[in-house]
Amino acid sequence: MLVHICCSVDSHFFLEKLQADFPKEKLIGFFYDPNIHPYSEYRLRYLDVKRSCNKLGIELIEGEYDYENWLEAVTGLEREPEKGERCKVCFDKRLHVSAFKALELGEKSFTTTLLVSPLKSQEQLKKSGDAFFKEHGVEFIAPDYRKGGGTQDQSRVTKQEQLYRQDYCGCLFGLSMQREQQDRLMDEMFSPINNNTLPASIQERLELYEKRVELEDSDQSYRIVKEKFLNYREFTCKLSIGKKGYADIHAIIYSTLPRKYAQGKIEYRIKDMFYMNRDDIVLITLQTYNTLAKTEFLHVRELIYNTPSFKQELHVRDILTCNPYNLTPIFVVDNIPDGKFSITLDAKTYEDTREVMIVL
Repeated sequence: MLVHICCSVDSHFFLEKLQADFPKEKLIGFFYDPNIHPYSEYRLRYLDVKRSCNKLGIELIEGEYDYENWLEAVTGLEREPEKGERCKVCFDKRLHVSAFKALELGEKSFTTTLLVSPLKSQEQLKKSGDAFFKEHGVEFIAPDYRKGGGTQDQSRVTKQEQLYRQDYCGCLFGLSMQREQQDRLMDEMFSPINNNTLPASIQERLELYEKRVELEDSDQSYRIVKEKFLNYREFTCKLSIGKKGYADIHAIIYSTLPRKYAQGKIEYRIKDMFYMNRDDIVLITLQTYNTLAKTEFLHVRELIYNTPSFKQELHVRDILTCNPYNLTPIFVVDNIPDGKFSITLDAKTYEDTREVMIVL
């Protein structure tokens, strides 16, 4: 039997139940999910599914990540709600490709782990699977493992196996609507120009779960736990100096402006910190930054494209303010401006949760 797999949270429990109910069947996993976006999230889910299948002794095949074809298939349905018409088209595409893979492998039946997800319509899935059965003769198996406390058992297995528990279905449109309803920043879509791994980003989670595989391969015990912290994302930052035009500027982590814009001039200086006469803004030179961060940048532009890690920037803030979580807006410039200047900064600090690994 070919089993289309969407994620480990659904698949691990579902595959365990299939192994118990169909002991004579050889189960073949097929990870085909071109709807998942961004690609780093796709790699993360595949990594966790691969680990899960290895633990269960199930062969896993990775399908094509044909995201552009998927986008074309759901064009015009971008604002459809969960379980709406876009999901139906998405199910049809993934199940049809899975069924053809079953035919290619000589399998007589197929199913999908989507059936166990509380967020998916089993009726929609059965219609898609049964339609293919009528047309091509590959039987669609649709067990209901949600009933009889199945959803609670699935949650128990997820915690027990420390599976990656994503907090959105997978597609860009579902994610954007979900974040709108939650009034949350869609920080999954941030890709900084300096290629840093941002805290609580998909890339950070991917690196954590890759580390998990390494620890398990070496029989090292660990625990993945969640922690709350103050997160930060920057959209834009620029400095305008009168008729001279724009100059390069870098905002240190946790810098924000209440109105995203401030205009004024330097009022006084304390040691290497220059205080603006508006919004408690502080400027430091690149030379000062290099001394504190132990870096050797020649220009602020170089700093912008090669910014030290979040942790290193917190250390710089800690030295300057004696508190790494001080929220004073601090900016790095090549030279302290004379006269009036303006700073535009669109950035946000917000409470967030991330996963961290504790090696036992």
